Amino acid sequence: MWTQVVGKVALAQAPPLNHSWGVALQITPRGMATRSLPHGHRTFVIAFDFIDHRLEICASDGMTQSIALGPRSVAVFYADVMHTLDEMELPVRIWPMPVEVPNPIRFDEDTAHASYDPVYVQQFWRILVSCERVFSMSRSRFVGKCSPVHFFWGGFDLAVTRFSGRPAPPREGPTFMREAYSHEVISHGFWPGSGNIQMPAFYSYTSPEPSGLPQAPIKPSAAFYNPPTTTGFSAPEVPHRVPDGRADVFSLGAVLYTMIAGYEWTWSELSPSVAADAEIDADLESILLSAVEHDPDRRCPSIQAMHAALSVYLESIWPGRSWA
Repeated sequence: MWTQVVGKVALAQAPPLNHSWGVALQITPRGMATRSLPHGHRTFVIAFDFIDHRLEICASDGMTQSIALGPRSVAVFYADVMHTLDEMELPVRIWPMPVEVPNPIRFDEDTAHASYDPVYVQQFWRILVSCERVFSMSRSRFVGKCSPVHFFWGGFDLAVTRFSGRPAPPREGPTFMREAYSHEVISHGFWPGSGNIQMPAFYSYTSPEPSGLPQAPIKPSAAFYNPPTTTGFSAPEVPHRVPDGRADVFSLGAVLYTMIAGYEWTWSELSPSVAADAEIDADLESILLSAVEHDPDRRCPSIQAMHAALSVYLESIWPGRSWA
């Protein structure tokens, strides 16, 4: 809910960029932040710092204020943010009702949700940082209209969207939704899970959905179609239940391999086989293939082990950088 409070400040102040791009949060080296928001003759930014666990509000005249992030109710956090903005002579009024969640409670009345675990908050943010790197690299290959890689605080997902350039058929729904899908799109993203997908997943959806998409083969072979909009990746041994850590490795490896290698791969009887490609480094390919090993007992054992292997590889080609 805290990201919704900050996101709604952006919604109130940001210029109305197409497809709601102006209100999404940006991933930063320390957390996530709004874009620069105009307020009279001044400009300000609100940034979550998930390293020092503070909310920073910085204005263009040099004024700054911060709020410590720790366990407190949504109502208290909302009051703190609004009070701090008032103190900085940056008053903003928002509709204090959460969106895209079941049984919403007004921010100023929500005393039920009051948790903040800095360890898990930072872990989630670091996942977003890693995903943003991959999404941005993939995005750079597309020369058409494409969104930034950004975090939508309503759906709570990191997304990047490509456009075909063709108008889409009119659709029902609120004004912002009709505008967001006014043109043909294909979106890719990562989100921590919700609804009938109760696990972290990479997804892709196309709007409007092409005829025959539900019946079309999906690669890698462990991906599955989830009507009506999303495609997630899960390990072959757990297609219908919450996976263990080795299945999480598979999910990450499947997406990274397809995006980095630039081609699809298929399963042989025991292991995936890939087309020869001189552009992908053999050491990197070996790491990725260990993550998508069909047999879970032979697969890279954990996300931490995969991270360590990738860090060693990246250090070998870009010495001296931090890959934590």
